[in-house]
Amino acid sequence: MTKQLGILLMLLLFFVGAFSQQKTIDQRVDSLLALMTIEEKVGQMNQYTSFWTVTGPAPAEGRQKKQYEQLRQGLIGSMLNVIGTENVRKVQEIAVNETRLGIPLIFGFDIIHGYKTLAPIPLAESCSWDLDLIEQSARMAATEASAAGINWTFAPMMDISRDARWGRVMEGAGEDPYYTAIVSLARIKGFQTQSLAANNTIAACAKHFAAYGFAEAGKEYNTVNIDPYTLHNVVFPPFEMAVKEGNVRTVMNSFNSLNGVPATGSHYLQREILKGKWNFDGFIVSDWGSVKQMVAHGYAEDDKQAVKIAATTGSDMDMESEGYVTYLADLVRKGEVSESVINDAARRILTVKFELGLMDDPFKYCDPTREEKLLYHKEHKKLAHEIAKKSIVLLKNERNLLPISSKQKKIAVIGDLAADDNSPLGSWRIGSDDHSAVPVLEGIKAYTKNYTYERGVALKNGKTDFLHHVKLNNTDTTGIGKALRLAKSSELVIVVVGEHGFMSGEGRARTDIGIPHLQLDMLKQIYEANSNVVLVLMNGRPLDLSWAEEHIPAILECWHLGTASGNAIADVLFGDYNPSGKLTMSFPRSVGQLPIYYNHYNTGKPFIPNTDIVFHSHYADQANTPLYPFGFGLSYTTYEYSDFQVALRDANKVKVSFEIKNTGKKAGEEVAQVYIRDIAASLVRPVQELKRFKKVALEAGASQKIEFTLTEKDLGFYNSKGLFVFEKGSFDIMIGANARDVQTKRITIK
Repeated sequence: MTKQLGILLMLLLFFVGAFSQQKTIDQRVDSLLALMTIEEKVGQMNQYTSFWTVTGPAPAEGRQKKQYEQLRQGLIGSMLNVIGTENVRKVQEIAVNETRLGIPLIFGFDIIHGYKTLAPIPLAESCSWDLDLIEQSARMAATEASAAGINWTFAPMMDISRDARWGRVMEGAGEDPYYTAIVSLARIKGFQTQSLAANNTIAACAKHFAAYGFAEAGKEYNTVNIDPYTLHNVVFPPFEMAVKEGNVRTVMNSFNSLNGVPATGSHYLQREILKGKWNFDGFIVSDWGSVKQMVAHGYAEDDKQAVKIAATTGSDMDMESEGYVTYLADLVRKGEVSESVINDAARRILTVKFELGLMDDPFKYCDPTREEKLLYHKEHKKLAHEIAKKSIVLLKNERNLLPISSKQKKIAVIGDLAADDNSPLGSWRIGSDDHSAVPVLEGIKAYTKNYTYERGVALKNGKTDFLHHVKLNNTDTTGIGKALRLAKSSELVIVVVGEHGFMSGEGRARTDIGIPHLQLDMLKQIYEANSNVVLVLMNGRPLDLSWAEEHIPAILECWHLGTASGNAIADVLFGDYNPSGKLTMSFPRSVGQLPIYYNHYNTGKPFIPNTDIVFHSHYADQANTPLYPFGFGLSYTTYEYSDFQVALRDANKVKVSFEIKNTGKKAGEEVAQVYIRDIAASLVRPVQELKRFKKVALEAGASQKIEFTLTEKDLGFYNSKGLFVFEKGSFDIMIGANARDVQTKRITIK
């Protein structure tokens, strides 16, 4: 078949398919697969990052030339890190116009908390407990990314994170599987909407499958060993919900080995669970280079064996290993890999391309007018501002230092991060522009001119970027003197400290999770000079704030809030917005408590508070409890929970009702939380499990009745074989403002 004839056949196939209601996507995929060689099918399974400047001349030599020729031969199915409509169009034109069958590429990119306009990092955003806003945030990201030519994001990350040492906690929704699942559904809906056919939607990717967040010692890419019971009850639920309820179109496997098997080569994870038990019909992509990394793991002898393992066990697309395109066709011809494996993977990938509408219009994402109009759109900036202020968590507010009156005189603002317009963007913002965040000083300036700024101690030493570790300043204290003199002469001191935006994220595990040293030293000295301190924290993970909690009267957890950071922080500082955020990860008292999480199991010798007895589960030098518990967050008003009722209904349903009243003087929003505990079961159950929540807005003095119904699905669990069971018996039902401060009633189901 000549190239021209092949292209004519493809155009005819697509034309007929597009205008025939009888011809389904499945039928069109079948027709296309029948035309493809083994090499072309394998090509669909091959993904590369951008390998040459597409607006310049074609590469003339080396690896880039080889990959360029593979693109022209139809041996690449997807590319990542090609952004901008001009660049995407030039690459897509090669795929469509120069390959034998003209199959378009799918373009992927890490859109983790926005493309150009950045929302807060996902961990911060989860602290809003506002599912509608979280969905809108993903919708905003999809709108901008799709306008720039992208049609696939590697998000949401739904790894359960219990260890703040792990840098990627910033990408997730915290330590609770139920809440992570609900948040992930909102994000998937925002990315994909009801249909991928529109030009402002992008395919989502559930990652990392599986158990990446359980890496030993919180160290990136590390080993994971956990029991099946934990897998089914903690790790799997968000992914299962993403597949069954969210219709997520792609899943990314994880870097780690799980119980001795690298996830990329796990038949159990990919064939038995994901594609088998859950009937996932999208495709699985490896993480960057994770196919050939099975050699480093010691699971494959060489790259060729790694390719055989990965493809056979169900990893459909090879990101950047270059292994599938090198070895897979030959392995099929030799009978070492079944052609049905290749057909299945290619079918899944082509199906998503059809769903995205790329087969009918390969350039639907290449409209420069949309790109110019939608990036940094004013409505997106407004939305980013709204999300940012709702993500802030008030941790402490003694002496009513907050909110600050705009008439307050002699305010000192101290801290390198207060003037920073780059760090607040956070990690994983590779599509955005440096120095595009509103700094705290700019936000404060909108409320008052009665402030003076001093940098104090510098956070870092030299330049930093996404690929390199932040070099901290551990020696230069020259700015502290000026900061202390300003603090002494001021009535109120706002100190802005924390982590640089690139101190969390991939590859950025930390053994010391305190406020970086010289900043903490400066904070202690400022407190000695003037105790009226408001601490504003910027960070991408829970920090050890033990000293600050003991001494500093007011603490705001502000995370890395993205584009509108400074404005949102100022809104809360000056009371234009009453903080409503609640923590989705427990904050430890020290790194020695990690991993720490609210939904732990009890022991045979439980912790006994206020006792000198040695033989119970505790630390000799530290309290068992977190510094700040899951679900915790204060407000500028107060709330009262009353009229708590629990009743058993038909079909083992438990009705929970209670009233919340705003007992303070300001309007506010409260996140009411419902937890359960299964008192005695065939397998030990957690001391608490979040099962419902609701964020309610109340005027001062107003009240609202809240009602929930818990079903067998809420009260049951998965056994070690992955079978869901519901066991009758006694259950504690808890309500409250966080996992620590709860009211409890017991109910027995007979």
